[in-house]
Amino acid sequence: VRTDAAVRRRREGAARMMAAETATSSKTEQSMLRKLDSTKAMYEQLTRQMADPEVSQNGPELIRITKARAAMEEIVVAYDEWLAARAELDDAKQMLYDETDEEMREMAKAEVVALEDTITALESRLQVLLLPKDPNDERDVMIEVRAGTGGDEASLWAGDIVRAYTKYCETQGWRVSMMSSSDADSGGYKECVLQVTGDSVYSKMKYEAGVHRVQRVPATESQGRIHTSTATVAIMPEVDEVTVQIDPKDIELTTARSGGAGGQNVNKVETAVDLVHKPSGIRIFCTQERSQLKNKERAMTMLRAKLYEIELEKQQTEVRGLRWAQVGSGARSEKVRTYNYKDARCTDHRLGRNFPLETFLAGELELILQACIVDDQQRKLALLAEDA
Repeated sequence: VRTDAAVRRRREGAARMMAAETATSSKTEQSMLRKLDSTKAMYEQLTRQMADPEVSQNGPELIRITKARAAMEEIVVAYDEWLAARAELDDAKQMLYDETDEEMREMAKAEVVALEDTITALESRLQVLLLPKDPNDERDVMIEVRAGTGGDEASLWAGDIVRAYTKYCETQGWRVSMMSSSDADSGGYKECVLQVTGDSVYSKMKYEAGVHRVQRVPATESQGRIHTSTATVAIMPEVDEVTVQIDPKDIELTTARSGGAGGQNVNKVETAVDLVHKPSGIRIFCTQERSQLKNKERAMTMLRAKLYEIELEKQQTEVRGLRWAQVGSGARSEKVRTYNYKDARCTDHRLGRNFPLETFLAGELELILQACIVDDQQRKLALLAEDA
């Protein structure tokens, strides 16, 4: 009797769990449908506004509406495909119910299976498309690469990273310019800051932030021993004066003569800018341009990006918790990859996957970055499921 009662209680508990899961799934689906209907309605409204003569004659407003509509287009197209597939599935099921000819029933069964697979794939795609967008994804970036532990070898490794990023940016059609650099005596960089402008640069490059560790035999090593060196990468979204406001009183600026090539003007006139932001202690020395004004503009641009990055990390820590902020944003303290020259292997520790080392060195980062994007999406979907 006790055994029967225990079995009955387990069955009742399982039934309650299934009912709760079904209710949660139903609520999630209803929430998704509401978002999709709202997005489609807004998309259609923006389409009508674009046809309005008053809007078409207002350049800035037309650009704003066009961008907003383009951001929704992929969602609306996928939603229309999902609605069409659902309608076709209903028809196929009805045909299967009504049909008496066995051959026609087999065809209907095959169509039902194919449509169900299509609908499942579209639903997964729509879930990803509806994930909250990172507001910085459309921004240009500053890439700061610093030599870490490892002495001269760390500087050489920083140089290798800069070259790999430059090659990748060129394949994406992005424009790369050197903002500032501190060359190492042995080659490579002690520090290098690149400005990258183009289409949605931050949406991909943000996954490069963190500590990059290399294991290889340095060219100067006579005993053939493997050394471990590191370089840190910071990816800072570029922001304007409106987004980050800086009080001029907080800036301490001095000028100096720039050394190196560039003509007599560079060496005789104080064109270099040494800028210190007193509240944060951030110091920027800029010598890239041949005029003091342009160097000051570059230094201020870099300062805004650094201050914005600090504020961004603070917000992520407060909202999501320290660990998730580090994993999600690729904080500098996190070791993101190890590059092993002996095994010709590049290991991404966040993904738990290996990639060919030569792929990274050649600037072919797309496969790695797409894997990071998918992993990030899966993490966000898992968090949404937990919240639900």
